[in-house]
Amino acid sequence: MSDHSFPIFDLGAFEVAGDDEKKRLGAEVDRICRSTGFLAIANHGIADAVIAEVWKKTQTFFDLPPEVKQRAKTLYPGYPYGYLGPGTEALAKSRNVDTPPDLKESFNGGPLSVPAGMTDPEALGFCYAATIWPEGPEGFAGAWKAYYGAMEDLAARIMRVFATALGLDEHFFDSYVDAPISALRALNYPEQHVPPQPGQLRAGAHTDYGSLTILLPQPGSKGLEIIAPDGNWTPVPPVEGAFVINIGDLMALWTNDRWVSTVHRVVNPPQEEGGMQRRQSLAFFHQPNWFAEIACLPSCLKEGEEPKYAPVLSGPYLMGKFKSTVTAKAG
Repeated sequence: MSDHSFPIFDLGAFEVAGDDEKKRLGAEVDRICRSTGFLAIANHGIADAVIAEVWKKTQTFFDLPPEVKQRAKTLYPGYPYGYLGPGTEALAKSRNVDTPPDLKESFNGGPLSVPAGMTDPEALGFCYAATIWPEGPEGFAGAWKAYYGAMEDLAARIMRVFATALGLDEHFFDSYVDAPISALRALNYPEQHVPPQPGQLRAGAHTDYGSLTILLPQPGSKGLEIIAPDGNWTPVPPVEGAFVINIGDLMALWTNDRWVSTVHRVVNPPQEEGGMQRRQSLAFFHQPNWFAEIACLPSCLKEGEEPKYAPVLSGPYLMGKFKSTVTAKAG
């Protein structure tokens, strides 16, 4: 899968198109989501300055000494936000595959505000828990919040594309995602000085849990792979000026597996291809409202067909999945 074959969708063109053109573009997205569940979003309207600032601040944070980063560590195993050091997570465990810890570190933050009237103790204690902000660099929290807000807006716009692609009213999903419990994760895959353990990857094979993920990979970086329709692991290239989007488990549930929540991983490329070098990315995991019931869409059921999955509530589903990936070490 090269830069030329990886599907690139022009979001700006969709948003100014007439109804017929939107339907045509939606059908294109439907085809992609049935096949791989991965595409790039270009002409997205996110300001370069917002991207550059969060990239600079997160890179500076990861450059800090380990003991300084640890001051922003998560409060206990399973706490969703703050710094997670190397050796604290194994994503393949979410698919019941036992592997060594992933070769990465991360900083994680959640929603910027709590919806009025939210009283659910699990929601308040998990998705709406406080982000443990680092002491530095200066301006980190401001840059992070600006980018988070931009991603929240972009995700809502992409959900309107998805609604069109599924033959629904463009605003069908709006009420499901007007108070999303999304999370932003800055990932750093440190330079590797020793060979990995058998089966140890930078990020083990997994699917994402929510509706969609917006990934900003480091320009020119390698390592992200998906299982292609032919069953083979296939590299996903960074696309200059675009975000990489993938479908999550809840969107597959919503569509009765009409759309693919594709298994993906981050591998250690051969040393001659820069496999030992540092790699960084930003991932925004879009998740519908805590109480949103995700049930099979009638339009995704053929006559006489039954839903493959029972309905779930977005928040409790996410919480269970997240906790399955955390090892006993808090970082």
